[in-house]
Amino acid sequence: RPHRTELYADLPSACWPIVYSPDYNITFVGLEKLHPFDAGKWGKVINFLKEEKLIADDLIVQAREATDEDLLVVHTRRYLNKLKWSFVVATITEIPPVAFLPNFLVQRKVLKPLRTQTGGTIMAGKLAVERGWAINVGGGFHHCSSDKGGGFCAYADITLAIKFLFERVPGVSKATIIDLDAHQGNGHERDFMDDHRVYIMDAYNRYIYPGDGFAKRAIKRKVELEWGTEDTEYLQKVHTHVEGALNELKPDIIVYNAGTDILDGDPLGGLAISPQGIVKRDEVVFKAARSRRIPILMVTSGGYQKRTARIIADSILNLHSLGLIDKELATSGAGNPKVEQMIRDSAKDLCNLSLQ
Repeated sequence: RPHRTELYADLPSACWPIVYSPDYNITFVGLEKLHPFDAGKWGKVINFLKEEKLIADDLIVQAREATDEDLLVVHTRRYLNKLKWSFVVATITEIPPVAFLPNFLVQRKVLKPLRTQTGGTIMAGKLAVERGWAINVGGGFHHCSSDKGGGFCAYADITLAIKFLFERVPGVSKATIIDLDAHQGNGHERDFMDDHRVYIMDAYNRYIYPGDGFAKRAIKRKVELEWGTEDTEYLQKVHTHVEGALNELKPDIIVYNAGTDILDGDPLGGLAISPQGIVKRDEVVFKAARSRRIPILMVTSGGYQKRTARIIADSILNLHSLGLIDKELATSGAGNPKVEQMIRDSAKDLCNLSLQ
């Protein structure tokens, strides 16, 4: 029997299925500046969306932190115990000075934000099935598997979201991961190596981290890219292979790992995609999912430049302007404007209340 979890609590239908918490952001005596990662990018995405009046604080879903019990659905106890050593966390997050901090600080300032983002991905999985789509503004820790972290990924949120759905949501028995971060998603690949319920498509720069040959065996549709790949070739490949993947197997859920480290000039990605190319890429994936009526969960994953937050926000705004994500379409009673208005009025204040 699945354990009791707060992450699957029912949420008011007036909330947008956009998941976030201010706890996502890593801010700690300047340590976050020692990593190319913009450790506040998640909050910036939300601020841009608020400025554009797409969302308001009381209408987004507040992410909750994944508990040990939640994490043990995938992770080994041995692995979670290892995170009690600061030097292990320093290695995983690639921020060497973390090794010298007392672990209680590392837990609070580094791991708690990552656990909250992980909780957000699990929550967004359930929301996606209920509403047709969901976006976790964080998450996408695709280098972490059940017993090993790396590449800034300490928890296997993609594996967790899928396993939670398989265990708890009737009718969800097949999943497709579309991983379009610049790096190979070796974490979920190792976790689902021999699991025929999960179809993995992965497009990545073939020359960079992690170069995990063993994990590659789990990829059903492998798109290996050259250094400096540009928009035209990239978008054509994404379109062809996303369509191909979804025609080969119609899943009950798509988990879309939408890394922005494919952006031209990213110090770690080595590809040359423009901001407009990223917006178009997300549109291609959402169109493929929505036209087939397959629920889609998007996580934001890697992206190591200051301008990535603006691009993620622009992409979400574009999906909305095209009607690919829509609060009305996403709520129950969507056919009836009166019901809609009632739901909106009564539940406006509940998105956060229900989570106090």
